[in-house]
Amino acid sequence: MTSPPAWVVIEPRLHLPRSRRWLLDFARALSRVGREQHDHIDELANEFLEPSPQWPAKDRQRLVTLARVFADLTRQGWGLRVRGEVLSVQSPLEIEADHAAEKQRVRRQEQLKRDEQLRQAPVRAFVRGMERRRLHNGRFVSIFSLMRDGRELAESLRRVREAFPNDGVETLAKVVSPYLQFASSGELCEWTGLALQDIWRYFRHTWSNQYTSVPGRTMLFLVRDAAVEFHPVIGIGALSSPIVQIRERDEWIGWHPTTFLEEIKARPTAKIAKWLVGVVDQAMSEIYVDDLVRDGIIKLKEIESPTPATVKGLAAEGLKQRELHHRFVKAQDLKNAQRSRTPGETSHWEDRAISHLFRSKRSLVLADLLGARIVMKGFLGAKPTSKQLASLLADPDGLHVAKRILRKAKGDRVGIAMADISVCGAVAPYNPILGGKLVSMLATSPEVVRAYRVRYGEAESEIASSMAGRAIIRPPHLVFLGTTSLYGVGASQYNRIKIPCEALGGRTGEEIEYVRLGMSEAFGTSHYSDETIDELVRLVTQQSGGQRVNSIFGEGVSPKLRKVREGLELLDLPSELFLKHGRRRILYGITLVRNTRDFLLGVDERPDFLVPTKAWPEATSRIVAWWTSRWLRNRIHSDEVLTDVARHRLVHPIIHGARVVIPADESAQRALSFDQYEQAPG
Repeated sequence: MTSPPAWVVIEPRLHLPRSRRWLLDFARALSRVGREQHDHIDELANEFLEPSPQWPAKDRQRLVTLARVFADLTRQGWGLRVRGEVLSVQSPLEIEADHAAEKQRVRRQEQLKRDEQLRQAPVRAFVRGMERRRLHNGRFVSIFSLMRDGRELAESLRRVREAFPNDGVETLAKVVSPYLQFASSGELCEWTGLALQDIWRYFRHTWSNQYTSVPGRTMLFLVRDAAVEFHPVIGIGALSSPIVQIRERDEWIGWHPTTFLEEIKARPTAKIAKWLVGVVDQAMSEIYVDDLVRDGIIKLKEIESPTPATVKGLAAEGLKQRELHHRFVKAQDLKNAQRSRTPGETSHWEDRAISHLFRSKRSLVLADLLGARIVMKGFLGAKPTSKQLASLLADPDGLHVAKRILRKAKGDRVGIAMADISVCGAVAPYNPILGGKLVSMLATSPEVVRAYRVRYGEAESEIASSMAGRAIIRPPHLVFLGTTSLYGVGASQYNRIKIPCEALGGRTGEEIEYVRLGMSEAFGTSHYSDETIDELVRLVTQQSGGQRVNSIFGEGVSPKLRKVREGLELLDLPSELFLKHGRRRILYGITLVRNTRDFLLGVDERPDFLVPTKAWPEATSRIVAWWTSRWLRNRIHSDEVLTDVARHRLVHPIIHGARVVIPADESAQRALSFDQYEQAPG
């Protein structure tokens, strides 16, 4: 049996003794509240914060922030203890011994933030608007028109089972006929006139966790059912820009520094040697240097023949510009400039390049590249050989340079050739018949790869273009997908997904598979409410020197995490403990090519796809056929499954799992809307 975590003494930084007494009194009150008593926690927090305008100015923001943090942690099952003047906290278990208890704990964390979002007036208005009937092509429709009645689906599946007890695959294809549809901005549903992105968003609100947008690239898709009118939604998915650093994923791909360097040291080749030089040369060609030359920071001849003094001067300039960026930057100014620019407009990228942020980045990267060039010239000739590479890697400085070049090559490809499956799942009534597995499979379809390439084929790379002072477009060949389970105790949706490539027009013996890579770290900000995060950011902003993290694309990864970390540290709270939400997730990886590592690093120029991308329409149909044969055909023989499907109905009163449920205070208003639907809407 797992022993409970230890109590950790904390001493939040407050300036006045009375402020500390107030905080201890609040902590004592919270310590007597059970984690399920959310309303009581809110009452205590509101009561404590009510006199905050009269609190001493030097401690006011600290007390407000601490109260929000403590209230959130209490809701998540953390312990608070006050003994005399000593305040201690106890984190919940990282992984519960009981899998059901672990899921319940994580679900509670997620649902708190989801319900907080659903109570917001704009979200409620959006949901009501989607559910309101409107006239389209002579018929009244609403979002309910895009939900399939579970009783009808269950009965149709039951008839197939009775008529074809041993097969029925061809007939099943007429009962459930899935296809992909990409939810691009401005595109409307043919059957309802609703915006596809609004349809996607509505069904996303039925998830057990909060709907949040993610920075970078995002491509939304729907899985629709052509078997019945209105083509109801089977499930939804989204591909997003990947997390840059994940050790387990990088080790599996083979481009983690330790893994990669051990391999090339054991088997050095001329191809890798030329690649190292090529990465540096390409990177140098994509750095804007006009202002640095004009201002005397560097001379043109020093780019080809750098000296240690050159590198030192650039590094000093980079640090100077970073300080100026932190002092003067306004995130909104940069965002407004980005929104108003014209694609391909060179002056925009030049303006970005000479900003303090990107002049700092350019100077530091240029210093790094020129330092690498100095080292490499001592080992690699005009035509690098495997022996020269071996000599380079045998030298500590050479090995360090190879590691830096690897990091640069990885950074160039991670955002364009990889994506995370950030949303993936079925909506009722398709969940019991494993619609989630279907959506997971279709996320790997060559049709998705093609749509990604079409969507981002002309996209200008934000960071690279800002570094180059001109538009940089990188070919978006999607070759690797990653995702995680919601819980740390299994993900049935992804388990055992193996699609034989032969069935999709590929080679015999190869598979597209969701490979379990390991477990993610249990760190993040998901256990804090948006209100608490806002208070932490406000605390950081009020400190001398201004706000150091501005949520500007290009400052670095996870600005929210860095803001929260800095706020916790300003309060003298141990950030490593307070950012540990105890929710490790299972990591999955899906490679779509045979040469994953070498293409991602740029060693190979072309991806070698497992399934030819030219065959994308047939491949999607074949994935659907494989799912029907492998999964759906077996599920319809379970009476329990069909009973579960039939629970979702669209007649008055509407009881359907694909309907967004607004918590508590909205329920009375929602009941009134039932009167509009005396029968299946639409």
